Amino acid sequence: MHFGGHVRTAGGVDTAIGRAREMGAGALQVFTQSPRQWRHPEIPAEAAERFRAGRAAEQFADVACHATYLINLGSTDDTTYHRSVRALRETMAAARMIEADSVVVHLGSHLGRGLDAALHQVVPAVQIVLGEAQGSGTWLLFENTAGAGDTLGRTLPELAQVMDELGRPERLGICLDTCHLWATGVDITDPARVDDLVDEVDELIGLDRLRCLHVNDAAVGLGSNRDRHAPVGQGQIGAGLAVMLGHPRLQGLPAILETPGAESGEIDAGELAALRRLHRNGVRRWARRRASA
Repeated sequence: MHFGGHVRTAGGVDTAIGRAREMGAGALQVFTQSPRQWRHPEIPAEAAERFRAGRAAEQFADVACHATYLINLGSTDDTTYHRSVRALRETMAAARMIEADSVVVHLGSHLGRGLDAALHQVVPAVQIVLGEAQGSGTWLLFENTAGAGDTLGRTLPELAQVMDELGRPERLGICLDTCHLWATGVDITDPARVDDLVDEVDELIGLDRLRCLHVNDAAVGLGSNRDRHAPVGQGQIGAGLAVMLGHPRLQGLPAILETPGAESGEIDAGELAALRRLHRNGVRRWARRRASA
């Protein structure tokens, strides 16, 4: 796996390269705008060039951009919907500019109407965004949600349904968040359950379309449907994160840590080292499981 973290871009998107290097990352994720604002500042061409050059020099295996949390492609309010489409278009444009591998997005909420009723809004929005990105190497990744409220994409069948409605175009995939899986009742500390999960991804989505993992511990119980992250190894999942990290069919993916430690306020080298230890433990565990089968 290629381990990394979500990195601040204070001072310009290109400054994320140095921060990722300092934490010992092999991959990174950034916001190209404030996650709580609609406004998307333009990235200066010089900053984008410095980012691309810095990435090449550091040989980061993967770069993801996370879209603003305000996006709701299921909104019944015209202003919010059009702002959401514009925000996703702008994030994809920024990601293409820095030659990021993917944009991760939460689809939003169906506001109690159900997924079927929201598809007529979600589908054309994604078609616009993917059409503008045609010819680039940047993927659009739907992230699974923790299941709170009326969120879109809380299960793999829901994500697969949206992809089916879109005709499964190229460079459309998913990002799985470990905390969100846990919150929706998927016990990722159980090897048999993780095996089933991987099989389900392969059957419904295709493992080739699983392009990124968000590795977050959970501050809430299994099946709570609440999105509350905890520092890695310090939450309800704890050392059990090793089970998913070590699964043989998930190797080679970028594994992005989003939640910083309680003391540092930022992801640091120590936390990535802890993530790598969990991975090694998981790989050994799966090797023993296979040997005893």
